[in-house]
Amino acid sequence: MADEEKNEQTEEQAPEETPEETPAEEPQAEETPAEEAPAEEPAAEEPAAEEEPSTEDEAPAGEADSEGSGDEAAEAEDASSDVKVGDDVTVSSFEPGEQVKVSAVSVGKGFQGTIKRHNFSRGPETHGSHNVRAPGSIGASADPARVFKGMRMPGQMGSRRVTQRGAHVVEIDAERNLLLIRGSVPGGKNATVEVRSDG
Repeated sequence: MADEEKNEQTEEQAPEETPEETPAEEPQAEETPAEEAPAEEPAAEEPAAEEEPSTEDEAPAGEADSEGSGDEAAEAEDASSDVKVGDDVTVSSFEPGEQVKVSAVSVGKGFQGTIKRHNFSRGPETHGSHNVRAPGSIGASADPARVFKGMRMPGQMGSRRVTQRGAHVVEIDAERNLLLIRGSVPGGKNATVEVRSDG
Protein backbone atom coordinates (compact mmCIF):
# COMPACT_ATOMS: atom_id res chain seq x y z
CA MET A 1 0.00 0.00 0.00
CA ALA A 2 2.75 2.36 0.87
CA ASP A 3 4.46 1.60 -2.44
CA GLU A 4 1.27 2.28 -4.38
CA GLU A 5 0.76 5.58 -2.58
CA LYS A 6 4.33 6.65 -3.38
CA ASN A 7 3.86 5.77 -7.05
CA GLU A 8 0.64 7.75 -7.18
CA GLN A 9 2.31 10.73 -5.55
CA THR A 10 5.22 10.66 -8.01
CA GLU A 11 2.81 10.34 -10.94
CA GLU A 12 0.79 13.25 -9.63
CA GLN A 13 3.89 15.36 -9.09
CA ALA A 14 5.30 14.62 -12.51
CA PRO A 15 2.32 15.86 -14.52
CA GLU A 16 2.00 18.88 -12.24
CA GLU A 17 5.62 19.89 -12.79
CA THR A 18 5.60 19.40 -16.51
CA PRO A 19 2.65 21.65 -17.25
CA GLU A 20 4.09 24.36 -15.03
CA GLU A 21 7.54 24.20 -16.63
CA THR A 22 6.45 24.00 -20.25
CA PRO A 23 4.16 27.00 -20.26
CA ALA A 24 6.77 29.00 -18.34
CA GLU A 25 9.44 28.18 -20.90
CA GLU A 26 7.27 28.80 -23.94
CA PRO A 27 6.32 32.37 -23.08
CA GLN A 28 9.94 33.16 -22.35
CA ALA A 29 10.97 31.81 -25.75
CA GLU A 30 8.20 33.80 -27.40
CA GLU A 31 8.98 36.98 -25.48
CA THR A 32 12.65 37.11 -26.42
CA PRO A 33 12.11 37.19 -30.21
CA ALA A 34 9.27 39.65 -29.76
CA GLU A 35 11.51 41.95 -27.72
CA GLU A 36 14.51 41.60 -30.05
CA ALA A 37 12.60 42.16 -33.28
CA PRO A 38 11.24 45.64 -32.47
CA ALA A 39 14.62 46.68 -31.04
CA GLU A 40 16.38 45.72 -34.26
CA GLU A 41 13.89 47.36 -36.62
CA PRO A 42 14.21 50.92 -35.26
CA ALA A 43 18.00 50.55 -35.15
CA ALA A 44 18.02 49.58 -38.81
CA GLU A 45 15.67 52.42 -39.73
CA GLU A 46 17.67 55.14 -37.93
CA PRO A 47 20.91 54.78 -39.98
CA ALA A 48 18.85 54.64 -43.17
CA ALA A 49 17.17 57.89 -42.18
CA GLU A 50 20.56 59.45 -41.41
CA GLU A 51 22.11 58.31 -44.69
CA GLU A 52 19.32 59.63 -46.90
CA PRO A 53 19.89 63.34 -46.15
CA SER A 54 23.64 62.93 -46.60
CA THR A 55 23.14 61.48 -50.09
CA GLU A 56 20.75 64.29 -50.93
CA ASP A 57 23.28 66.84 -49.70
CA GLU A 58 26.10 65.22 -51.68
CA ALA A 59 24.15 65.04 -54.93
CA PRO A 60 23.70 68.81 -55.36
CA ALA A 61 27.37 69.37 -54.44
CA GLY A 62 28.46 66.94 -57.14
CA GLU A 63 26.14 68.59 -59.63
CA ALA A 64 27.57 71.98 -58.71
CA ASP A 65 31.11 70.69 -59.19
CA SER A 66 30.25 69.23 -62.57
CA GLU A 67 28.60 72.47 -63.62
CA GLY A 68 31.63 74.47 -62.46
CA SER A 69 34.03 72.25 -64.35
CA GLY A 70 31.83 72.56 -67.45
CA ASP A 71 31.92 76.35 -67.23
CA GLU A 72 35.71 76.30 -66.87
CA ALA A 73 36.05 73.97 -69.84
CA ALA A 74 33.81 76.21 -71.93
CA GLU A 75 35.87 79.26 -71.00
CA ALA A 76 39.09 77.42 -71.87
CA GLU A 77 37.66 76.42 -75.25
CA ASP A 78 36.57 79.98 -75.96
CA ALA A 79 39.99 81.33 -74.96
CA SER A 80 41.86 78.82 -77.12
CA SER A 81 41.75 78.80 -80.89
CA ASP A 82 39.87 76.29 -83.02
CA VAL A 83 43.00 74.15 -83.42
CA LYS A 84 42.69 70.69 -81.85
CA VAL A 85 45.17 67.91 -81.24
CA GLY A 86 45.94 66.12 -84.50
CA ASP A 87 44.98 69.00 -86.79
CA ASP A 88 47.43 70.23 -89.47
CA VAL A 89 48.89 73.64 -88.65
CA THR A 90 49.85 75.74 -91.67
CA VAL A 91 51.34 79.20 -92.21
CA SER A 92 47.95 80.53 -93.28
CA SER A 93 47.30 81.65 -89.68
CA PHE A 94 50.02 84.34 -90.01
CA GLU A 95 49.89 87.59 -91.96
CA PRO A 96 52.72 89.60 -93.57
CA GLY A 97 54.02 92.29 -91.24
CA GLU A 98 52.92 90.48 -88.09
CA GLN A 99 55.35 90.49 -85.16
CA VAL A 100 56.28 87.00 -83.98
CA LYS A 101 58.58 85.28 -81.52
CA VAL A 102 60.59 82.20 -82.42
CA SER A 103 61.60 79.50 -79.91
CA ALA A 104 64.03 76.63 -80.42
CA VAL A 105 66.97 74.82 -78.84
CA SER A 106 70.08 76.90 -79.51
CA VAL A 107 73.25 75.54 -81.07
CA GLY A 108 75.47 73.82 -78.51
CA LYS A 109 78.95 75.29 -78.08
CA GLY A 110 80.29 72.97 -75.43
CA PHE A 111 82.20 73.98 -72.28
CA GLN A 112 83.32 77.60 -72.60
CA GLY A 113 85.18 80.08 -70.39
CA THR A 114 83.95 83.34 -68.95
CA ILE A 115 85.21 85.51 -71.81
CA LYS A 116 83.17 83.71 -74.47
CA ARG A 117 80.27 82.69 -72.23
CA HIS A 118 79.74 85.86 -70.16
CA ASN A 119 81.65 88.53 -72.13
CA PHE A 120 84.34 89.00 -69.46
CA SER A 121 87.36 91.12 -70.32
CA ARG A 122 90.82 89.60 -70.37
CA GLY A 123 93.79 90.74 -68.29
CA PRO A 124 97.06 92.25 -69.54
CA GLU A 125 99.19 89.96 -71.70
CA THR A 126 102.54 91.69 -71.04
CA HIS A 127 104.71 92.81 -68.11
CA GLY A 128 104.66 89.34 -66.57
CA SER A 129 100.93 89.14 -66.00
CA HIS A 130 99.51 85.67 -65.49
CA ASN A 131 95.89 86.85 -65.43
CA VAL A 132 95.21 86.71 -69.18
CA ARG A 133 91.93 84.79 -69.49
CA ALA A 134 91.37 83.83 -65.85
CA PRO A 135 87.92 84.53 -64.37
CA GLY A 136 89.28 86.43 -61.36
CA SER A 137 87.81 86.56 -57.87
CA ILE A 138 84.55 84.73 -57.21
CA GLY A 139 83.82 86.16 -53.75
CA ALA A 140 85.18 87.44 -50.44
CA SER A 141 86.99 85.43 -47.81
CA ALA A 142 85.81 84.63 -44.29
CA ASP A 143 82.77 86.91 -44.14
CA PRO A 144 80.42 84.95 -46.42
CA ALA A 145 82.72 81.89 -46.32
CA ARG A 146 80.99 80.59 -49.43
CA VAL A 147 80.35 81.31 -53.10
CA PHE A 148 77.01 82.93 -53.85
CA LYS A 149 74.60 81.11 -56.13
CA GLY A 150 74.32 82.40 -59.69
CA MET A 151 77.98 83.43 -59.95
CA ARG A 152 79.03 83.75 -63.59
CA MET A 153 81.63 81.08 -64.17
CA PRO A 154 82.83 78.75 -66.95
CA GLY A 155 80.42 76.00 -68.01
CA GLN A 156 78.18 74.57 -70.72
CA MET A 157 77.20 77.13 -73.34
CA GLY A 158 74.25 76.79 -75.70
CA SER A 159 72.05 73.73 -76.25
CA ARG A 160 69.12 75.22 -74.31
CA ARG A 161 65.69 76.53 -75.21
CA VAL A 162 65.83 80.14 -76.37
CA THR A 163 63.03 82.49 -77.41
CA GLN A 164 63.96 85.27 -79.84
CA ARG A 165 61.45 88.10 -79.87
CA GLY A 166 60.91 90.98 -82.23
CA ALA A 167 60.92 89.07 -85.52
CA HIS A 168 58.53 90.06 -88.32
CA VAL A 169 56.76 88.00 -90.97
CA VAL A 170 57.86 89.19 -94.44
CA GLU A 171 56.07 86.78 -96.75
CA ILE A 172 53.88 83.67 -96.65
CA ASP A 173 54.06 80.86 -99.21
CA ALA A 174 50.91 78.82 -98.62
CA GLU A 175 51.60 76.39 -101.49
CA ARG A 176 54.92 75.20 -100.03
CA ASN A 177 53.90 76.04 -96.43
CA LEU A 178 56.88 78.36 -95.96
CA LEU A 179 57.14 81.34 -93.63
CA LEU A 180 59.73 84.04 -94.35
CA ILE A 181 60.82 85.91 -91.22
CA ARG A 182 63.06 88.96 -90.78
CA GLY A 183 65.22 88.54 -87.68
CA SER A 184 67.38 85.98 -85.96
CA VAL A 185 66.09 82.42 -85.59
CA PRO A 186 67.65 80.17 -82.92
CA GLY A 187 68.65 76.56 -83.58
CA GLY A 188 70.92 74.67 -85.94
CA LYS A 189 70.25 73.44 -89.45
CA ASN A 190 67.06 71.39 -89.86
CA ALA A 191 66.07 72.30 -86.31
CA THR A 192 62.46 72.36 -85.19
CA VAL A 193 61.30 75.88 -84.32
CA GLU A 194 58.14 77.20 -82.74
CA VAL A 195 56.67 80.44 -84.14
CA ARG A 196 54.09 82.32 -82.07
CA SER A 197 52.46 85.68 -82.36
CA ASP A 198 54.22 88.28 -80.22
CA GLY A 199 51.29 90.56 -79.55
